[in-house]
Amino acid sequence: MLGSFPLTAIVTAVALLVYIWLIMKVGGARAKYGVNAPSIDGPPEFQRIFRVQQNTVEQLVLFIPALWMFAAAWGDMWAAAIGVFWPLGRVVYALTYYQAAEKRALGFLVTVLPSIILLLGGLIGAVAQVF
Repeated sequence: MLGSFPLTAIVTAVALLVYIWLIMKVGGARAKYGVNAPSIDGPPEFQRIFRVQQNTVEQLVLFIPALWMFAAAWGDMWAAAIGVFWPLGRVVYALTYYQAAEKRALGFLVTVLPSIILLLGGLIGAVAQVF
């Protein structure tokens, strides 16, 4: 299956690597701010780092299936060209949210728009195949 979708697989792997980076940031923040698991209550700096990771896992649930549905419907190159903005947006989201929660909007937008395009494109492609 990956043979038909190498670019989509690469975008998926990059998205998951970004997520691993965010997990590691939470681990480092736990040590830095003395927030022992399972607690998620700590200073605002810790809470922002934790929320970035949590929001990212919430977004992954939408992004990855939508990416692969789109790839199956419209092709590997198009899915990857749209999907590559998701991990980039997540990095922008993280770096700006770490500074202040109110700065996260651009990164969120760069993340959510590709997800919506991929989901709708995948749905349209699936419906078109039925008819």
